[in-house]
Amino acid sequence: MADAMAAPQAAPRKKRTLILIGLLVLLLAIASSVAVYFFLDARDSSPVAAEDAPPPEPPVPIFVTVSPFTVNLQSDYGDRLLYVGLSLRVGDDKTSDFLAQHMPEIRSRLLMLLSGKSAEELIKPAGKIELKKEIMGLFDTPITTPQPTLAIDDVLFSDFIVQ
Repeated sequence: MADAMAAPQAAPRKKRTLILIGLLVLLLAIASSVAVYFFLDARDSSPVAAEDAPPPEPPVPIFVTVSPFTVNLQSDYGDRLLYVGLSLRVGDDKTSDFLAQHMPEIRSRLLMLLSGKSAEELIKPAGKIELKKEIMGLFDTPITTPQPTLAIDDVLFSDFIVQ
């Protein structure tokens, strides 16, 4: 009779063990599903946030215009003239204001530089590129003492006639 009683108790234990194993598998499946969901959600949210943000707007360029003027050029073939108008692209209002205040001296420096040039070198594209570099170099020598740091980015020609 003791054997008969032991057999019925084994069946409920097996059932309980199977139920517990089933619950454990179910809990592991739920936990792994939640982990995968959070992993994929975190990975997908970063690029979307970066794409939704508008790109930063480029700064508005600031130009300082140098009024056009005419310069006599050096030449072996008689009188040659250069009519030039240019603008300086600057990085900030402080530089723009400084250049506007000192425009007579800037024009004088430009006239001195340009009057030493020949028509033959200025009619070539390479001559114009070299001239831009030399004009940028004019601002290496201080205009006043002390002089603030100037943010001059480029020299742009608006008029350029060699005659």
